[in-house]
Amino acid sequence: MTVQVFEFRFETRFRRPLALIGVRPTSAWVRVDAAQLLVRFGPWRLRTGRDNIAGVETAGPYRWWRVIGPHLSGADTGVTFGTNTAAGLCVRFVRPVPALLPGGWPRHPGMTVTVADPADLARVLTGPDGG
Repeated sequence: MTVQVFEFRFETRFRRPLALIGVRPTSAWVRVDAAQLLVRFGPWRLRTGRDNIAGVETAGPYRWWRVIGPHLSGADTGVTFGTNTAAGLCVRFVRPVPALLPGGWPRHPGMTVTVADPADLARVLTGPDGG
């Protein structure tokens, strides 16, 4: 499998506030290769093996205050990296992974990313050969 990079879809009205925290089109992406999933969202990172992906689900639309920027879910401690309110992809993990804070805590059982093409990312993550 070749490396595939998925860009985030930035909603125009949120570009400036996101840039203030270091999240720009050049610093926000999802990278998938045969072995791992890597997410960069400005200064935040999430890395896990492809074998740690339990499932995916497209979702949206969202309320802006629940998705824009980096978020921790109070319900399940999942992490969201959001740049638009239209659509995203929820990814569940077999083993929770760190992302938001240094030191490896909290660990997140899932993440949501608002990439430009959630369906294509879902296909790549769930395909037997990576799509």
